[in-house]
Amino acid sequence: MRSSRMFVGVMTAAALALTSVSASSAQAVTDHDHGSSASGDAVRAWDEIAVNTLISLPGPAGGAPPAAAVHMAMVQGAVFDAVNAIGHRHFRPYLLVKRYPRWASEDAAVAAASAGVLHNILAGVPNLPEATRTTMLSTLATQYADALADVPDGWAEKAGIAAGEAAAAAMIAARTGDGRFGPSQWVPNDAPGHWSPLTDPATGLPVLDPTPWVGGVQPFVLKSASQFRTRGPLGLDTARYAAEFNEVKQIGALESTTRTTTQTYIARWWQSTPVRSWNEVGRELSMRNGLDALDTARLLALQNLSAGDAAISCWNDKYHWDFWRPWNAIHRAAEDGNPATTPDPDWAPLIAAPYPEHPSGHLCLDGANVRVLWKYFGDRIDGGFSITSISAFLQPGDVTVRSFDSFSQVLAEIVEARIWAGLHFRNADRQGKALGLGVGSYVVAHELQPFRHHHHDW
Repeated sequence: MRSSRMFVGVMTAAALALTSVSASSAQAVTDHDHGSSASGDAVRAWDEIAVNTLISLPGPAGGAPPAAAVHMAMVQGAVFDAVNAIGHRHFRPYLLVKRYPRWASEDAAVAAASAGVLHNILAGVPNLPEATRTTMLSTLATQYADALADVPDGWAEKAGIAAGEAAAAAMIAARTGDGRFGPSQWVPNDAPGHWSPLTDPATGLPVLDPTPWVGGVQPFVLKSASQFRTRGPLGLDTARYAAEFNEVKQIGALESTTRTTTQTYIARWWQSTPVRSWNEVGRELSMRNGLDALDTARLLALQNLSAGDAAISCWNDKYHWDFWRPWNAIHRAAEDGNPATTPDPDWAPLIAAPYPEHPSGHLCLDGANVRVLWKYFGDRIDGGFSITSISAFLQPGDVTVRSFDSFSQVLAEIVEARIWAGLHFRNADRQGKALGLGVGSYVVAHELQPFRHHHHDW
């Protein structure tokens, strides 16, 4: 990883060299009025930049959903610290203890913190073609320069940049040697009930998890990656396992005759990454509710710290149980010792995934994000909220933007959608959701707590 000092030099040079302001740049700083917090526009703008940057990485370079969740936790944790460090601190910091003047530019702080952590991530991830790395770093430098061009020159800008750089440096130091891109957690096992990968017909090679190391990463808030260990898969010889086996065998098949057109569309639609979906919702609701920079930064930090720890917990759990996917189970049902299951060697799911089945990774991430949003805004949202799918499985003409009235409605739908996709047994969905909700509750209870009464105390 590059040092934060090297980054500061590179980014400062870029800021001086680039003076044009792009239409997509972060919003201009709002002047302080007796130390009041700026609007949350810059926080939201940089959250969107971070999401789009991180999910555009190739899977093995960290673009897969669990790794992107870990990296978003780094970015948004630093952004919160940067804003929280300015003026009279309201909340306990994540890492940054030092304080900065109340007149410091929060927008400059947000830009410096976010760009600083993103630069460190992009410069350090493996499995990224150097030409792609150079292009992504150049784009980031332009976005950072454009954001600073929107901030009036002077002491406020300099103090804000200092706060953001300090927050980024603290996060980078804390996450150095944290286990990212470490060894795979998978231990192959041919016994019944254990996962085995599909084979790529083009190469004849197994299709493996692009980020099998996530379960070995140091958590952000949790005491350990196994703190929220699930109860585990159902016994292969149980009646309940047979019922869940037969449910997904029927409705989750590629050529299912019982899955409706709408169910097929929803299953495909939810292949969009939770990192993008839930940050979009957080930004939408924070803007609609007029959250200032500090409250927006805290909301998004709690969301992403929760999601990062849920990803770590979930991938730790997946490789602990190493449970087989429905296509493994259905092909090898003659080996499960259960008279109520019947093998079908030709069965294929609507959608496949390259890692063990239990628990559902999507629902781990969904549950963690939802718990934070639910605690902040309540379950049912007046006017609803929108989610945009970027699923590669959507068909031409499919609607990409859908609206929902409540978070519980969304979670209930995703539980079904993962079964309709042929990806999961119902038990894995339920336990993944519970893991995510539990991690979210723990993070909210233990991190970024108020020093005194504040508008959004939990």
